Amino acid sequence: MTATCRSVPAALLRALYLGCAALLLPAAASAQYIGEREAKPLTGALKRIKDAGVVRIGYRQAAIPFSYEGPDGRPYGYAIDLCHEIVEDIAEAAGSAMLIVQYRRVTPADRIAQVVDGSVDLECGATTNNAERRRQAAFSPLTFVAGTRLLVSSGSPLHSARDLPGRKVAVVRGTTNEEAMRHLATTIARGATVLVAEDYAQALSMLAAGEADAFAADDILLAAFIAERGLQRQYAVVGELLSYEPYGIMFARDDPPLAEAVDAAFRRLAASRELRWIYNKWFLRRLPSGIRLGLPMSAELQRSFELLGLPPE
Repeated sequence: MTATCRSVPAALLRALYLGCAALLLPAAASAQYIGEREAKPLTGALKRIKDAGVVRIGYRQAAIPFSYEGPDGRPYGYAIDLCHEIVEDIAEAAGSAMLIVQYRRVTPADRIAQVVDGSVDLECGATTNNAERRRQAAFSPLTFVAGTRLLVSSGSPLHSARDLPGRKVAVVRGTTNEEAMRHLATTIARGATVLVAEDYAQALSMLAAGEADAFAADDILLAAFIAERGLQRQYAVVGELLSYEPYGIMFARDDPPLAEAVDAAFRRLAASRELRWIYNKWFLRRLPSGIRLGLPMSAELQRSFELLGLPPE
């Protein structure tokens, strides 16, 4: 677990502004305002964060460009940047000018459990928001839309899921891709064998060694994974989308004050156009490694951000 002290200048400035404005209010109005604040004590995650002065962010080791560990051991990525912004709104809601951010690594297999048991306050990775998971955790507004596709070796005869009967497909444990492939193995890919890997590196090794004929995962993660390693000539992402994967930041369910802080952060970022800037930073501009994904914002994500208040271009 890595800890770092992160100031919240934007939240502090807003707090100072409100403080100055309060000085101009009549005494009676000020007293009423204070009374209202005192009548709503902090509860749930915000109370724990306020008391401890710590917010815990869950990150993935290699989910580029959403959440990954840099050469310095610190987490970086699109979802990490969004979570840092959420921390500002959590700090404001909790009445803390500064919070210490602790980073905890999560995996596809244990990320939900770490949210449920309180090990992390915000799971900042590449996690699909679906009905099954919403029974255990809550999600932020939409952050990205992906889908399951197949990674195959260059020159492979596999071009779609219909070519999979009798073949072996690697998936990563705990992902919706695993669920999608197990379902397809009983329908259009009947007879396909699903092999479970612990992470992307192991799944790619299985494909490289011929133990698997394809590796099924979210298209954006596959594209970024092979681009980061300079393997675009050795492998190709093929076939139609085999699932629908709407991503979101995951956090504890049944905690309205925390949900309000998360939603407030997204609305603030939308109104200021920072949502677009953060997206472009990770999907259009060159990444720290030097690669460029060149992936414009999808129409669905654009519309979702506009509903939050993002001005149209």
